[in-house]
Amino acid sequence: MSFSDLFDSEFKTRNKGHFSAIVRVAMADGDLSKEEKEFLDKLAVRLEISAAEYEEILENPSKYPINPPYSYAHRLERLYDLSRMVYVDHVLGEKQKEILTRFALALGFTPGNVSFIVDKALSLLVVGVDLDTFTYEMTHMNK
Repeated sequence: MSFSDLFDSEFKTRNKGHFSAIVRVAMADGDLSKEEKEFLDKLAVRLEISAAEYEEILENPSKYPINPPYSYAHRLERLYDLSRMVYVDHVLGEKQKEILTRFALALGFTPGNVSFIVDKALSLLVVGVDLDTFTYEMTHMNK
């Protein structure tokens, strides 16, 4: 196995873990809305998830572990994706916030400030920010 094959394999595994985490959030309320399905379809393409992998993950989203990214910027990007999935139906209940908090912890955000991070992330989505604005605001929220 070449070095590039190893990197490619690790990259795909990380993407599957990220995608499966988002599927778990989407299915937390018991059903998959049209908006959630459309978001998952687009995300699968972006993360290079094949049709077979997509179906496999939908059947058993817990199969893949959450692999926290190393860089803060990548963690914020994944938090953005997860937050969008939580907020896709524009209803924020305690269950959605609890699930997002668990995933934020799994992504490597610290327990001491995860509640503040989740609240800030969701408040940014309420006003409809894009990824760049989300990243900027999250990075500068303590200033």
